[in-house]
Amino acid sequence: MINFKNHKGGDLSFSKQVNCLLGDNGSGKTNILDALHYLCFCKSYFNPIDSQNINHDQQFMLVKGEFDRLGKKEQVSCGVKKGSKKVFKRNDKQYKRLMDHIGRFPAVIIAPDDSELIQGGSEVRRKFLDIVISQYDKNYLEALMSYNKALVQRNNLFKYFAENRVWDVEMIEPWDNKMAPLAIQISKARRDFIEKFTPVFNSTYEEISNGVENVSLGYNSRVTGEEKDFLELLENARGDDRRLRRTTTGVHRDDLVFKIHGYPMKKFGSQGQQKTYLVALRLAQLSFLEKATGVKPILLLDDIFDKIDEKRVKALMNRVTNGSFGQVFITDTHLGRIPEMFKTTGTDVNVFEVVDGEVNTLAS
Repeated sequence: MINFKNHKGGDLSFSKQVNCLLGDNGSGKTNILDALHYLCFCKSYFNPIDSQNINHDQQFMLVKGEFDRLGKKEQVSCGVKKGSKKVFKRNDKQYKRLMDHIGRFPAVIIAPDDSELIQGGSEVRRKFLDIVISQYDKNYLEALMSYNKALVQRNNLFKYFAENRVWDVEMIEPWDNKMAPLAIQISKARRDFIEKFTPVFNSTYEEISNGVENVSLGYNSRVTGEEKDFLELLENARGDDRRLRRTTTGVHRDDLVFKIHGYPMKKFGSQGQQKTYLVALRLAQLSFLEKATGVKPILLLDDIFDKIDEKRVKALMNRVTNGSFGQVFITDTHLGRIPEMFKTTGTDVNVFEVVDGEVNTLAS
């Protein structure tokens, strides 16, 4: 890394199993996780504006890494210069489309803002859906991007009509026809995912919670059936769309439903239950992606001990060290807690202390 956030420069060599990044809040340990996220997803997890991830008073940043994918070494790099377009390369060849990189190195991050999956709006839960499916289904990602572009144009039309006090249905219909097949494709992919993902999630939650709670995961969408059904849905909503100056129905309004004992997790789940639900959701995502892509995803755990109690942390660590995971990266503010936990497991662990952006290797 060079000039990435508070890291001015340095090379790191990681364990193939578990890597512990220890240090005070603000030291830069989470930034290392974010650098790994950059190399997997072409962007930061915490700040999507590339230029704002450059170290203060510097003009560029570079994040570079070597991956072992299915027995082959691959190099990935991301360079950002202020005022210039981001340059993303794999094996020294620049991508023409960043979307072609998504899913090649699958990864899952568990971070403090995961609570928004339960507490936040539907757009956060749709993003979860999109990130998982896009890592194994390129057609889905292309359809999603095309749908969103058409949606922007359709919304712009409603704003134009309102501002100019005009109305022309014939200008809307081409965008309806553009969105219809894409909406059906996206909805089907999401339904298929939920059907296959739910059993994985249920078993993961049961293992972490020791089976003491009954939880469920559902998918809520008005988009069903065929293209003609979606076109009818849009037509029936035109009055609301015109009044509100935006498209009020479609797959961009889909949502996930999280429940515990049949009731909404947001209202009836305790803080501990909500945290366990979120961790199970992410670990199930990890298992699902491995089966879907054939590649063991990287697991990035940021301040995991702030999320769940010690009993459930131990259950989580048992899963982490049972051989079914790829590389694991864990951050913690406590210097001894994680290394002590792994002492008796025989796991290959590298321990790093991070202080003001400087990284030192400690005895594992």
